[in-house]
Amino acid sequence: MGNRSQNPNRVYGVTEPISMAGPSESDMITNRELEKFLADAGLFESPEEAIRREEALARLDQIVKDWVKHVSRSKGLNEQVVEEMTALIFTSGSYRLGVHSPGADIDTLCVGPMHVTRNEDFFGELHRILVEMPDVQELNSVPDAYVPVMRFKLDGIPIDLLYASLPLPNIPEDLDISQDSILHNVDEQTVRILNGRRVTDEILNLVPNIQNFRTALRCLRLWAKRRGIYSNVAGFLGGVNWAILVARICQLYPNALPCTLVSRVFRVYNLWQWPNPVILCPIQEGSSNVWDPRRNRKDREHLMPIITPAYPCMNSSYNVSNSTLRIMMEEFRRGNEICEAIEANKAVWVTLFEPFAFFEAYKDYLQIDIKAQSGDDFRNWKGWVESRLRFLNSMIERYTGGILQCHPCPGDFSDECRPHCCSYFMGLRRKQGSSPEGGKQFDIRWIVDKFKHQVCQYSAWKATMWINVCHVRRKNIPVFVFSGGIRPSQRAKVAAQDCLGKRLPGNNFLHADDAGSRKRRKQVVVNRGVHLEEFSSLTSGTSTASLQIEAGEEEQSEAVIADTIRNKNYRKNMTNHDQEPEGSVKCRSPSCSNPKGASPVEKWVTDSSSGEIVGLSDMKTEVSGGTVENNSFQLSMTEQGVQIPVVGAGGRNSCSKSPQNEGLEELEVLSADISFF
Repeated sequence: MGNRSQNPNRVYGVTEPISMAGPSESDMITNRELEKFLADAGLFESPEEAIRREEALARLDQIVKDWVKHVSRSKGLNEQVVEEMTALIFTSGSYRLGVHSPGADIDTLCVGPMHVTRNEDFFGELHRILVEMPDVQELNSVPDAYVPVMRFKLDGIPIDLLYASLPLPNIPEDLDISQDSILHNVDEQTVRILNGRRVTDEILNLVPNIQNFRTALRCLRLWAKRRGIYSNVAGFLGGVNWAILVARICQLYPNALPCTLVSRVFRVYNLWQWPNPVILCPIQEGSSNVWDPRRNRKDREHLMPIITPAYPCMNSSYNVSNSTLRIMMEEFRRGNEICEAIEANKAVWVTLFEPFAFFEAYKDYLQIDIKAQSGDDFRNWKGWVESRLRFLNSMIERYTGGILQCHPCPGDFSDECRPHCCSYFMGLRRKQGSSPEGGKQFDIRWIVDKFKHQVCQYSAWKATMWINVCHVRRKNIPVFVFSGGIRPSQRAKVAAQDCLGKRLPGNNFLHADDAGSRKRRKQVVVNRGVHLEEFSSLTSGTSTASLQIEAGEEEQSEAVIADTIRNKNYRKNMTNHDQEPEGSVKCRSPSCSNPKGASPVEKWVTDSSSGEIVGLSDMKTEVSGGTVENNSFQLSMTEQGVQIPVVGAGGRNSCSKSPQNEGLEELEVLSADISFF
């Protein structure tokens, strides 16, 4: 099952592989070291926990079947029909992919008949049933989320449950949701819900070796979590994003072992020129929801398109911002350098997975505290605020012209002494290479006010739900964020600063000769005229171009990878490169882009015969100088510094501290001004 060797001639993906070479003896040794590291890291659950998960899923299946019968009976259906009514449970996400770790939640999907509705019956009656069950804990419903979800623990197993009502009088036991016809006559929310399982299954169908894919994906998930870039809600990448990125590398190196796949993930994506999209199969047209930057203006604004393989193909990484993309590219560069050192026997795997010391990496931080009166209110309030934090990030960078950069820290931190309260943090720094003009700094108080106002528009907001935003210096970060409540030593601070660019990330173990060799290799890329913006990732089918790399050439340079991915021979057959696709709209005015006055001029290369997108040939940005303006908002440049007040939100339109805030002490703020050097 793990290796589809019965069809060795099948080509996976939209281009020919970069290399068909198999593993060498050295690769096998390195791979054993990687697998041992993963096992020692505790990534694999015990047989006992696996059995508990299966039992919890069986219990959940019986619960939803009984619930559908109960709802059907309450709506007047006769008893014979009621007894035949059923619902089905499907799994998706990491559990379905086979890469879940101990204690991870199970993403589940319940599919029910058309008379059992999502709002009234799922979030109403089923929620009431679960509340009364003693083995259900931490129940939290989020009906107004982009993907409505119910979260709870069943017999101690965390579960995320979605619901899709299909236009069918009953659900057959052999329902196949992989068929595109399942999407007929359903709303957009239902399409998104169903596609969770459909995308997962398609990913597994599009990789040449499932077991190697799983091992490599486990490795990348652990790396991303330790480096602080695993979070879709924070603007980084989530589970499905990482799965698609790894699956694409599996297609390009179909015979490689997981250790090689991990190395090539960093090598390829370190070179990748976003917003060229990553896709696993040809994009099937036929719906307005399909990702198509030729016709959809919003799709043109996506910074890091990672396209789902199931119809309708969508961008799974629409949350990525300029700041989070920059951070991830820095991490890809670091990972590539460390993997090169591992292949040269100058580093070990543990170096790659060293945690990022977030609270030692910056001088200034934003701290966002939230509080509610009860446990249920806190879980609801927390889920809502988490989904809004990325907008604060975007607003700050947008209205400062990208000069003030934010680094959101995934996850929350809690002080055991403060019940129903947690804190989020964002690192702040001035863009590298920029310097204050005449000592002028940014005043972002109104941005914080605007964010607080938006958060308090929560439909289920209560007077006891509170949010506070303040600026803290590194030395005043609360101790509860650190392991064991102990601040790290000065040595850790220096190491964290090195990761921010004072030295090349991961370069502390490389010799000068290695750095010079890498510099010369990059010069070769320039001399050969490699233009990575010519990547033809969006081909309408498999190209006739083929590049076979012998075993001795496996250590190819970045230039070879770039030449292969951009697929030169395919581009030679194309005409009218500078013509826009019929029906497309160029975004030339500032109102179509960001408030900096940036005007991207995009040239989408298309196949003249089929009209399919095959790549982004050119992207230019013209930035107007002067004051940053957008609609009625204007960013004021003050002499006092970056002004960030201590802001409380006790009401929807209040900037003052709420009277319901007793029990939550304000953290000490040294200064409301942040100076950047």
